[in-house]
Amino acid sequence: MTKKYKVVQRFKEVKHDGHIYKVNDYYPVKGKRATKARIAQLLTTNNKEKQVFIVEVGDEVDDD
Repeated sequence: MTKKYKVVQRFKEVKHDGHIYKVNDYYPVKGKRATKARIAQLLTTNNKEKQVFIVEVGDEVDDD
């Protein structure tokens, strides 16, 4: 089980072959992984766009 995140601002994830994440999508998309550093960037304004892109979902979700 891993933590999941929900997208709150549409963005193109260069780390996932240019995948477009839309509002209410889960991050990362099935079959992809994200580093703790990348998640921290997307959870805060500490990124190139200075915007929050994802929020943590309350509970952990199965990877299946």
